[in-house]
Order: sequence, then structure tokens, then C-alpha cells
Amino acid sequence: MTETTQSLPEEWLERHGDALYAFALRRVFDSASAEDLVQDTLLSAWRSHATFRAESAERTWLIGILKHKCVDEIRRRRRADRVYSTDEHDIEAQLFRADGRWREPPAAWSDDPLRQAESDAFLNAVGHCLDNVPPAQRDSFVMRELHDLDTAVASQRLGVSQNNLYVLLHRARLHLRRCLEKGGFFGETR
Repeated sequence: MTETTQSLPEEWLERHGDALYAFALRRVFDSASAEDLVQDTLLSAWRSHATFRAESAERTWLIGILKHKCVDEIRRRRRADRVYSTDEHDIEAQLFRADGRWREPPAAWSDDPLRQAESDAFLNAVGHCLDNVPPAQRDSFVMRELHDLDTAVASQRLGVSQNNLYVLLHRARLHLRRCLEKGGFFGETR
């Protein structure tokens, strides 16, 4: 359903609060932070609502503001926690042998990957799996894949080199694949 009318700022929480909260929660993985980000978004939108030209739907405009708030929150967390431990969660050592081959080959998708990726169960599983990915890897994945930030921008906002970002993304993807396999989203091992 597309919006055609602009609502009053007093109605934004009622009309868009759930969608904004769900969006934030899938990116910051903390309900209190998600709630704060929604409040900050609504406050920012209220302050600038006179400049809203309705070139996009109201919810799209609010989510655009929220997206920037989420990125800022992730960046703030990175500054607060500058430790990027590679030994703590060495997923590569768990999945690969010394010669670089898989310890266990990845399982094949059991269903149409596109259809499965769009399912609510899959998205919920990805959110759950991301909870268990080390913070630096999770944040790099969220910025690059969920926020669709350019590699240069994401690495700059995280305060890491682009090469380090690629390593963090690789490890995050390995964690996710392993978790999703355990969750039954892949078929039998080949």
C-alpha cells in the first residue's frame, strides 16, 4: 500500500512506529537502541518536516532519516570499542584446514535461494545469526549489505581500511553461512 497523503507529525509514531522500530532493530540488534533511534528519527523529522517536499512517501522519508541514525549508532559503537580481535572468533580456523580446503564442504541450498531469502523465517534467522557474529564483523556486514553503503564509505565510517573491511565481511559471511546451515536453511551436504 502506497501512501498518498502526508500525516501530521503527531501521527507519525502511530502510523510508522512499528516499521521504523523493526528497521532499526534489524540493524542495531538492541531493542533499547532501536527505540532511541526511532525517537531520534521522529525528533529530527519533526524539526525538518517543513522542508519535506513529498517527493517520496512519508515512511520512505522517515526510514531514510533512520538509516543515517543507524549508521551513526554503529559508528559510535565502533569508536567506543576499538578492539578488533581476530583470534577471539577465528571462524576460518574452524571451517578451513591448513591447506585452505573446507573441513566440511558447504551445503547446497535446499530451495530456490531468492524465494528463501525473501521469506520472513529466513530474515528472522539472519537476524538471530547476526546476534552471534562478533561486533566488528556484524557491523561491517550491516553497513555494507543491509545499508548498502559503498565499501569506501563503510570502511571510513567503521574506521578501518578497505582491506580490513573485506576481511571482516568475509568472516561475517562465514559465520552467517554456518549458523544458517545449522538452522536448516541449506540442504544436505554434497
